[in-house]
Amino acid sequence: MRFKSAKTGPYQVLAVSGTNTISFAIAADKAGTKGLLGFAVERSDPQDKRDFYAFGFKVFPSVIPKPDETTKVKTSDHPVQSFVWDDFTAKPDHKYEYIFHPLKGTPKNLDRSGEPVAIRVQTEPLFSTLEHDIFFNRGVASSQAYTREFGNKKPDQLKGAKRTEALQWLSRDLDEAILKFIANAAKGDTLLCCFYEFRYPPVAEALRKALDDGVDVRVIVDAKNNGAKVKGKMQPPFPRTENLALIKKVKLPKANVFLREARTSAIQHNKFMVLLKGKQKTPAEVWTGSTNISDGGIHGQTNVGHWVRNGETAKKFQAYWEVLKSDPGGKDGEAAATVRANNKKFKDGVEGIIAAPTSWPKVKKGITTVFSPRSGPGVLNMYAQMVDEASDTSCITLAFGISKVFKDVLKDNKADGHIGFFLLEKEDKANPRTKDPFVQLNAKNNIYEAFGSFIAEPLYQWAKETNTRFLQLNSHVSYIHSKFLLKDPLGTDPIVVTGSANFSTASTNENDENMLVIRGNQRVADIYFTEFNRLFYHYYFRSVQERTRKMLSETEKKNRDRQSLFLDETDGWLAAYKPGSLKQKRVDMFKRMKGFADPWKGPSFRPNGGPPL
Repeated sequence: MRFKSAKTGPYQVLAVSGTNTISFAIAADKAGTKGLLGFAVERSDPQDKRDFYAFGFKVFPSVIPKPDETTKVKTSDHPVQSFVWDDFTAKPDHKYEYIFHPLKGTPKNLDRSGEPVAIRVQTEPLFSTLEHDIFFNRGVASSQAYTREFGNKKPDQLKGAKRTEALQWLSRDLDEAILKFIANAAKGDTLLCCFYEFRYPPVAEALRKALDDGVDVRVIVDAKNNGAKVKGKMQPPFPRTENLALIKKVKLPKANVFLREARTSAIQHNKFMVLLKGKQKTPAEVWTGSTNISDGGIHGQTNVGHWVRNGETAKKFQAYWEVLKSDPGGKDGEAAATVRANNKKFKDGVEGIIAAPTSWPKVKKGITTVFSPRSGPGVLNMYAQMVDEASDTSCITLAFGISKVFKDVLKDNKADGHIGFFLLEKEDKANPRTKDPFVQLNAKNNIYEAFGSFIAEPLYQWAKETNTRFLQLNSHVSYIHSKFLLKDPLGTDPIVVTGSANFSTASTNENDENMLVIRGNQRVADIYFTEFNRLFYHYYFRSVQERTRKMLSETEKKNRDRQSLFLDETDGWLAAYKPGSLKQKRVDMFKRMKGFADPWKGPSFRPNGGPPL
């Protein structure tokens, strides 16, 4: 939901809320900010009857000259020196009042007389009976937060309750949501499942229990014989080996398991379930998204699960499942002509389920499904056009780099065009294996990129972070595995594209994939936007550090690390908000936001203005 405060003095606060994350921006009249040292952020929680100042991440050096990893401060004394701020600790379906107190004076003698700005917000429910519920894992295993909570240890190195706590911190209800979807099936219902990786015992055991309880459970898994040599040693087929081992372990009957073995050069990349209700097998609900049924998918890399309660959408997924269950397409050992004919028949069958749009203006309000593989570049071109033709903002996650299709349409974008945010697994660099000239998208195109990274060494006096790769939760993609695109998410007609497919030719034309294109649903867009915002800026800071650190002298490193750790003791931090800067563009993006909700009613939790806890 989207909210704005009344204009108070030179300030007005704008906010957008998801389930666990709330993103804020403060619009300020420049004339009223002279001498501003930042904002103390107070959160009032009338539901839990708690009132406190938010914790700060930086300190005034004259007050705390030598902070370390044990240092904890509050924004009441060490304010937020930014016009954008996020609360990642909100509870779902919760009401809050935030009070932003402008602070002036000096670090040792703060002037708190400025009129505070209050804004009331409400978060979205995590589990609901609405058409869409959306679940993001933490996706930031590489973080100081994990290090502070659990040390530089893998979850399996922790014992008892601490291990459970670490896994819960990493999954953030994503595993609970998957299990709840399965448990939602009653006796006489049907669950049609289709998985690329099927390596997470709790889900397999839940499906086995559902089968025992009278649910008709049917599972398609990737079982392709695609073993390859790595450093001269033949590797077992992935994910076939582990998929079949878990199926055997939980004793899923062979009659209920369908092996996807044809087309070994492509992958069966789906991760969905379809719920059919009762003896009539009425399509009712769908679970989809980017989350593989694996430990790393749930606890490691960034992932999202999307629960849809829509009969027409479920009907389309049911039809797609029925196409896949016969293991269609060319098989190893067949004549080339036979392979081509079978592959065409397969793609024709997929495209026959629904005619996918190839131009975003033709996307209808509501939910449109897109299934792969399919022929031609139309769908991928449409995705690229969604980004290129956004009127205000676009966001996209890219696990395997930026496709040439996107670069071709974005390379002529200007710095004053729409703003785009790209979150990648790895830094975008020239590929020596391709003959195409390398196109670098950057601020000149109004495109800002972040990529998976961690703080490789202490920044001045900060704590060293645990590396996602060190946790060994994933072997292929360590950081950014989600696959979603947002077109104008803060407008009144947002488009969200989400599912299993990377935005690439292989995902569109070769692999078994599914995507949802959701148009005009502000609630869905707000949840995706706030989580993208959380992930992008977690990794943006780290990727900038990684990209530039090797180019700095030791003196320059210390100076920059000092800036990263300490607050400015004057209003000099305001200079970073000059027109055209990323910082100012972020504020302006919120100022253009549309579709505000009415704030919740009721008296202030602290009507007498008493001190916070």
